[in-house]
Amino acid sequence: MTPPSSAEIEAAPAEVTGDATSRQVRIPRLGFLGLGWIGRRRLRTLVESGAAPVAALSDCSAASLAEAATIAPEAATALAIEELLEERLDGIVIATPSGLHAEQCLKALERGVAVFCQKPLARNAAETRRIIDAARTADRLLGIDFSYRHVEAFARPLSIVQAGELGDIYAVDLTFHNAYGPDKGWCKDRALAGGGCLIDLGVHLVDYALLVLGNPEVREVWARLVSQGVALSDHEHQVEDYAVGQFTTARGATVRLACSWWASIGQGAIIEAVFHGTRGAVRVSNVNGSFFDFRCERMHGDKREVLVEPPDAWEGRALVAWARQLARNPRYDPSVESAVRVAEVLDRMYEA
Repeated sequence: MTPPSSAEIEAAPAEVTGDATSRQVRIPRLGFLGLGWIGRRRLRTLVESGAAPVAALSDCSAASLAEAATIAPEAATALAIEELLEERLDGIVIATPSGLHAEQCLKALERGVAVFCQKPLARNAAETRRIIDAARTADRLLGIDFSYRHVEAFARPLSIVQAGELGDIYAVDLTFHNAYGPDKGWCKDRALAGGGCLIDLGVHLVDYALLVLGNPEVREVWARLVSQGVALSDHEHQVEDYAVGQFTTARGATVRLACSWWASIGQGAIIEAVFHGTRGAVRVSNVNGSFFDFRCERMHGDKREVLVEPPDAWEGRALVAWARQLARNPRYDPSVESAVRVAEVLDRMYEA
């Protein structure tokens, strides 16, 4: 499934019900669970987009809840998910610690409420399957905040590769080094986070590579995880701040990735994806260390052509697209099942 462009998202109509003489636009009521930094940024984007009204807010922190209420002042406030789900919601946006995602997604889906969840959807493939199975059973839309799918610079390689313009893709190089790291304690707790930089940053890389390659079967998987310069020894409690890995696909491509937190890289971040084909290559990279500005280039030998340049106001676009899809059709979308293969690859890297 090709992500919609920003123009398509803006133009997408809400679902229309009724006959030709009495049409009514169905606008979903949304709730937000988890209103830390990322939750509030997603909330602000949704409110500014006008894609759906925010009916209720929930967070265990009264301070975060109060700050979020300034963004959506008409929304009801709650401290627990049970209170949130009493607000007759059509959908819920979850931005809580990863270890809580499975339980919270299941509670919402069992109540017939659609879900948009921060990545990773869960800590491992088993939890990911449980959530997707619940969405299928409830016949409710499930979305994941794989935000880079909705960046214009990342969308271009998808169309180029799928059109066969690069010939056979034989290698993919993926990088996400971050000069900073999480400041929340739960992010460094394996039980709550599921892992370190690999599941936090690497999940984007694996998802994007598999998306562009057409969700192929994955063969050999290898990885090395490091914490403070030393190979990880306590996999039950430690989390990695550097990871390097590789996997091959049934179609013959070799995918290499590297990611890290608190990296000494002389800039905010290094984010890059390069697809090497028998008839050239295409690269997406961040500009000047930015977390938000991306360029796409097509390359052949020592020549390059810039295809996409910033600016591109993509942040929160995945949520807006999900909200608009929810308005059109709240039923289960099987495209979310690709998240299982992503989780399986990460599981195998953690077990390698």
